[in-house]
Amino acid sequence: FFVCSKRVFKKTSGNGQLTLYLGKRDYVDHVDSVDPVEGVLKIDPADLGDRKVWIQLACAFRYGREDLDVIGLSFRKDIWIQHIQLYPDAGHKPTLTEMHDTLLKKAGEQGHPFTFNIPTNLPCSVTLQPGPDDTGKACGVDFEVKAYLAQSADDPDEKIDKKDTCRLVIRKIQFAPDNTGSGQKAELCKSFMMSDKPVFLEASLDKEIYYHGDPIPVTVKIKNETNKVVKKIKVTVDQTTDVVLYSADKYTKNVLCEEFGETVEGNANFEKTLPITPLLSNNKEKRGLSLDGRLKDEDTNLASTTIFTEPEMHYEKSKTPLYLTFCFFPYSDVTVELPLTLMHPKPKGMPTFSPI
Repeated sequence: FFVCSKRVFKKTSGNGQLTLYLGKRDYVDHVDSVDPVEGVLKIDPADLGDRKVWIQLACAFRYGREDLDVIGLSFRKDIWIQHIQLYPDAGHKPTLTEMHDTLLKKAGEQGHPFTFNIPTNLPCSVTLQPGPDDTGKACGVDFEVKAYLAQSADDPDEKIDKKDTCRLVIRKIQFAPDNTGSGQKAELCKSFMMSDKPVFLEASLDKEIYYHGDPIPVTVKIKNETNKVVKKIKVTVDQTTDVVLYSADKYTKNVLCEEFGETVEGNANFEKTLPITPLLSNNKEKRGLSLDGRLKDEDTNLASTTIFTEPEMHYEKSKTPLYLTFCFFPYSDVTVELPLTLMHPKPKGMPTFSPI
């Protein structure tokens, strides 16, 4: 269904013997299935010697500076990797699709079709925002299609020259499902040491999923039975990223903090909808913030929430929970937390799907 795209992505190795063709670089995770990676590799068999031609798809997590690899320190961990031998023929005969036919016309008689099937439990492409002085490739989760010449698929002792390889970075992405639930609600009743009356707090969202860049209306209800005044209402949005590789690791970055000058007198009720919009444009200087994966230097946004069928199998995911903090002076803060899902809408004409 994406074959209608007329653009073809092409990369040739330094020695000119390998040329990689892909019809797209974004592959959609439909939760219960992922778009197959269908491509063609043009191979010039002259001067190959005893080397074979391999095509590889790898999902990896980079968690350190790329330039440190040259001193023997690798900060890249392969999450999932698959190799296919394309030359000499080792029996890989994918079912040819319209995408293959289009790419084979570009590659000519030396074209070799291939197909990779991405597992559903892998993370989506995520980039960690670099700091102002950081150089090299950004950290995060990426997918890469790589063609290369080698005697074996992944012998660590075999040195593969850069001129014998060609590669294209692709992205695994998700769009918001068609059927979304209603928004969540959180309630809290808190009593204070200096008062025999409590404060009732309720916060709610009108739907489950919001799109990047759209205002998010947060409905707040307060029943203040104390004789003190609620001085202000503060809303913060924190992005929580879970990384599961060697051990579970979770870190939180604030992406929005907004104060509203609303007051609630003693023995009074309050109800109002407060609009907020968390945006990457307001967080450009925050190193380590999770962003949707990007190709080269193109624009992106805060990382989308990842939907999994089997959460315990994931390696990296991004969630953006919403924290609502309500300040009651002179007492301590009263806080309720609401989870917030941020995603992109599904493009028109794309097949429907629903999370399992």
